Amino acid sequence: MPPFAGESVPQFQPKSDSNIVTIDVGGTIFQTTKQTLTSAGNKTFFSRISDAVSSSPRHTPFVDRDPELFSLLLSLLRTGNLPSKSKSFDLQDLIQESKFYGIENLLVNSLSNPSQFEPFNLQKSLILPLNGRDSVSAIATTRHGSLHVAHGSKITSFDWSLRRKSTVLTQFTAVDSLLAISPSIAAAGANDFSGLQILDLENGFVKETLNWENVTRTGSTVQAIGSSPDYIFSSFESTRRNSNAIVVYDLHSLQQVTEISHNEIFGADIASALPATKLQWVSGYNLLMASASHGGPSGVSGNVRLWDVRSGKLVWEMAEKVDCFADVAVSDSLSVIFKIGVNSGEASYIDMRCLSDGNEWVCLGDKRKVVNGNGKKEGNGCKVETQGNQVFCTKGGDVELWSEVIMGNGKKNKEGGVEEEGGRRIFKKNLMGRVKDMGGGRITNLAFGGSRMFLTRKDQQCVEVWQGSSREL
Repeated sequence: MPPFAGESVPQFQPKSDSNIVTIDVGGTIFQTTKQTLTSAGNKTFFSRISDAVSSSPRHTPFVDRDPELFSLLLSLLRTGNLPSKSKSFDLQDLIQESKFYGIENLLVNSLSNPSQFEPFNLQKSLILPLNGRDSVSAIATTRHGSLHVAHGSKITSFDWSLRRKSTVLTQFTAVDSLLAISPSIAAAGANDFSGLQILDLENGFVKETLNWENVTRTGSTVQAIGSSPDYIFSSFESTRRNSNAIVVYDLHSLQQVTEISHNEIFGADIASALPATKLQWVSGYNLLMASASHGGPSGVSGNVRLWDVRSGKLVWEMAEKVDCFADVAVSDSLSVIFKIGVNSGEASYIDMRCLSDGNEWVCLGDKRKVVNGNGKKEGNGCKVETQGNQVFCTKGGDVELWSEVIMGNGKKNKEGGVEEEGGRRIFKKNLMGRVKDMGGGRITNLAFGGSRMFLTRKDQQCVEVWQGSSREL
């Protein structure tokens, strides 16, 4: 039966110049305004209802759909949020109904908006199982919580609701780097397979393969991938491992824009030309953070660099040999670079507002562990990621949450931030979620999307979903 049926008996008929709209949905009468119906855009089913009323003001359109679900979506149009009673309805029913009316984007924003992220209330709420026996090698998320998971030669994708999934088989033996370009498009690379592949995960084919033409004319493997609103960044290394570079591509055309951080290795000077193993765009500064580390007979060494992509110039660099990093991340909102020391396992930071050649890492906690020479690397495999003003550090199977706090005896700096005596900013470790959710196997991947945190553990074929208790789907 078509959505608009015949001409039912008019009720609550508005005047021709009235702003009030009367609709019969599945036998239940609703009244709203034209502004509410058209607030989601001109191409939605609601706008068609408004147009129908405008052309025939003395008739009440009939919509052959569920009135209870319509009521929830009408509340979404009015307030931008679903009412609390929506939790008693199946999410998949709401999704299907929102698609019918053409307002799925509004539903996504209501349920998976990053602004609704609740760091202190995160709880393990869902386990996403994967097909096969391969452990997860990489995960990538979109802004509203769509998820791509690499395991073995496969990539499994979950939509923003985490209810629908699909799996494609790639050409890689294992995917080492993964970037979500959209809910259906991903960039993938491997340390042992030449080229950066742009994959259409919905239809299961390679859209394009991007290669770096190095001077040795050999293949180029991908060491890391990053992105900004305009670009894709890929860290390439020649298969002979004697040259590397970061190549910048236009995000939309996939054409190469420029090349930065080109290094050629001569003789035994390996430490001076390490390929970047993590790339992160810092939008507040319009800079690209590239970190690199290398383990050898003398220990682990590495560097953190900030690049101006437009000019191709190196803005700032810091080499690390004493307590090189297991992982590095930048908080744009805090203007801070964070690391976890591979030897000490301690989280430390550098304030980006006062970068200089003499910068030193400042421990997040009260005391820095003494880095001993027993060869034990307590931070090996640890991860650090930032979300908003929060910092998340993994330690084995646990996640630590750090926040910047304002102390009563602090003093304001020039930027208005609060510092303790000596010019150091103050970060405190916080409790997070439920005690029963903590612990488990070593965490291997950590990512954020929408209002959720995703993590994977060693030798497990699943993804853990953590979210605030009020946002459970």
